[in-house]
Amino acid sequence: MSTLQTSALKITLKTLESQDWKGPLIHLFSKILNMKIPWLMIWIGALFSNPVTADCNTTSLSVTCEESGKNYSSIPTSLNKSVTKLCLSNNNITLNDSDKKVLQLFINLTELYLNENAITVLHNNTFCNLLKLTVLDISSNYISTIEQAAFTGLNQLSILNLNHNKISQLDSDTITTLKNLTILRLQDNLLKYFDVKASFKLITLNGNPWNCSCGLLSLQKWLNTSNVTMEHENDTLCAYPDVWNKSSIKTAPIQKSDCDSRRGSIAVTTPSTSAISPKNIAILTFSLNSSNNNIRSNASHPGSPPLGKTWAFLLGVLVFVLSTSLLIFIAIKFPLWYLYLISYNHRRLQEYEPEMFDKEFTTDLSTFPSVSNTNEHDAIVAFEQTHTFVLEEDGFIEDKYIDDPGLTEEV
Repeated sequence: MSTLQTSALKITLKTLESQDWKGPLIHLFSKILNMKIPWLMIWIGALFSNPVTADCNTTSLSVTCEESGKNYSSIPTSLNKSVTKLCLSNNNITLNDSDKKVLQLFINLTELYLNENAITVLHNNTFCNLLKLTVLDISSNYISTIEQAAFTGLNQLSILNLNHNKISQLDSDTITTLKNLTILRLQDNLLKYFDVKASFKLITLNGNPWNCSCGLLSLQKWLNTSNVTMEHENDTLCAYPDVWNKSSIKTAPIQKSDCDSRRGSIAVTTPSTSAISPKNIAILTFSLNSSNNNIRSNASHPGSPPLGKTWAFLLGVLVFVLSTSLLIFIAIKFPLWYLYLISYNHRRLQEYEPEMFDKEFTTDLSTFPSVSNTNEHDAIVAFEQTHTFVLEEDGFIEDKYIDDPGLTEEV
């Protein structure tokens, strides 16, 4: 610093003292006078390039921002981008898309505390840019869904706290990607089964409704064969079945032989899903709800016919009944189509009444003169010679294939 600049600063201080301006400002100027030029330049550059908020504490190794209990609905964008430890607990943050974008800016973040917020879902790639993060606390939220790639990029994460949420299912691959994870906390969730393929030093599982059946056998085996320490082991109890509700999930008497035999029976009686078309799957689903007894009989008798054909036949019967009912309904509700059919009146062709024909024939016989001493045959011949009966045209066509009884007798 030049002599002229030093003199100017001393004059400024004397002026302030003469005007009774005392306090932090005079103390600051005093420190500036005693600083060397390189350190002064570094301090000025850091001051203007990274303005620190009032709630961030900056040291030579870390930048800690305390933003808890401020009723934030989203992560504030005015935070120091060089923050290494960020505490945002007891707010209303949901980790939506805008929050994800803000988190990508904190590339130096090593500890993130989001406990006691309003998070319900952990979406894919939420923390993908936080490559230095080692501690992630998202406990005491409302998380029910964790997508498979939610923790992608957290290669340095060693502590994951998911206590006091509503997680009912957690894919093992989601945790397996965290290669450096040593502590996993899953206390007070809704987990019944959990298949673990990674190795931890400490795990917390108490407060979940564990179902100590065949589905929990892999977790039990992992707890007993790995070097993991289960915290609160005596409080991590089975919720189902009732006879084991006081047994630890680590020591519950789950019989591996029973599980193997059950899997074998299922493999024999259950048809391959790859051989069932989507249409048959829909038919099976519909029929399973209405015909449980038939399903049990098919499952217990491997020689019975395939389920798909049986339900296809039932579906055909159902379609027939529905179509018939539809036609009957249309006939009742819309009767106009058959009124024309009913209005048709059948009219018979005109023909001579039998009574009139008999009367005319009787009258003609009465006019025939009587002949004595003749037999019946002679009378018939005489009648044919003297009286010829000719039918009038009546408009009908005579059928040549109908035999005349009179001609038959004559012959």
